[in-house]
Amino acid sequence: MTSVERFAERYPFPLDDFQLRAIGALEAGESVLVAAATGSGKTVVAEYGIERALAGRRKAFYTTPLKALSNQKFGDFSARWGARRVGLLTGDNSINGDAPVVVMTTEVLRNMLYESSDALEGLGLVVMDEVHYLQDPYRGAVWEEILIHLPLSVAVVCLSATVSNAEEFGEWLGALRGLTRVVIEERRPVPLEYLYLVGPEFHAMHVPSQGHLVPNPYLASLDRREIRYRAYARVGDGRIQAQRVPRPREGHRRFYVPRREEVVRRLDEEGMLPAIYFVFSRAGCDASVRYLM
Repeated sequence: MTSVERFAERYPFPLDDFQLRAIGALEAGESVLVAAATGSGKTVVAEYGIERALAGRRKAFYTTPLKALSNQKFGDFSARWGARRVGLLTGDNSINGDAPVVVMTTEVLRNMLYESSDALEGLGLVVMDEVHYLQDPYRGAVWEEILIHLPLSVAVVCLSATVSNAEEFGEWLGALRGLTRVVIEERRPVPLEYLYLVGPEFHAMHVPSQGHLVPNPYLASLDRREIRYRAYARVGDGRIQAQRVPRPREGHRRFYVPRREEVVRRLDEEGMLPAIYFVFSRAGCDASVRYLM
């Protein structure tokens, strides 16, 4: 049994083709760029790279752009390889920094490189999660500096969301760091379904037609003013129904946005809970919790 087969046996699911192709690149001694949708299993490739580094008695660093994500990965990896073998370095925490596997924010690794830190001794692999941040106008230079200054003896696993220029990015990586395999997976393991809440009703953004998905003609045909001025009213059994509300004066029109309580209630009625409700700010999240409680 090969090392890849032994590794794959640890998972309760068969590895996808893109995961096997990326793992094959690491086995061939190449760096790899994996561009795939969130939740598709890119981390499996990173985990194989880490195990390969450990088997060769080399260190592995896993970088993320966010402290919260670093904390999550630290917990995941500690459960997998044991607390003694995993460390964490962020602006807030320094735990077991001499461990063979260290999770850190990207800026921490950049600073290590500029300081020629002793922690780089024996480094065999760097995983750069969310590497599409390289396009960020404010922080992208950090990712670029790491890829430029990291010793060529260190293999790199770059994990990215699906981006339009993955091949071009891979060519740049190859010119910069040598052999680099680009693995792109556009298929989602769980397809996304988009719904619009119009009044009290959910409507699919796309509907099947002749074997393809097309824009929902119902949504396209709705009178914008009808959408704009629909609102909610509770009836005797606690359910919600749509009703028309007085229109504001010309020049003051705005779309009605359902209150969060109403959205959550409709999700509950449709059996769509638990759910993640995205709010743009921390203050907005706190206010929403207080409102819903």
